[in-house]
Amino acid sequence: MVDPELYRDLKALSVNSFPKKCNTCGAEYADEMDFLAKTQQMPKHSGLKSAEEDDGSFVVEVFRNCVCGSTLMDEFADRRDMSEQGSKRRALFIKLHENLVQNFGIEPVQARNEILAAMRGEHSEVFESLGIHVR
Repeated sequence: MVDPELYRDLKALSVNSFPKKCNTCGAEYADEMDFLAKTQQMPKHSGLKSAEEDDGSFVVEVFRNCVCGSTLMDEFADRRDMSEQGSKRRALFIKLHENLVQNFGIEPVQARNEILAAMRGEHSEVFESLGIHVR
């Protein structure tokens, strides 16, 4: 299942990116949503990598596993808030995520989901069990 929060700010860089075809098995993905829905997230990794282009702009490389197990990649534009405030929020998110994973042994994907839920004001049993109170 596709986690819409993880990919919501991404947009294919090129209209020529799709349809995308796996060179190993021939599976074809019609568009971004088809690609994200029919492929699988990388095990224990978000499959997202930020890359800087020659012109100083940033793209997000999205790595996903085809139904045959082959890894596919495409580049997406990132529509995230790139302001100073946005950078501070991302730095805090990374710090919280690393803390949950390294100090409390929470799986990376679950840690990410718990932080996002807390940011939306939702109850987190994980945070509560750790004595972390989010307002």
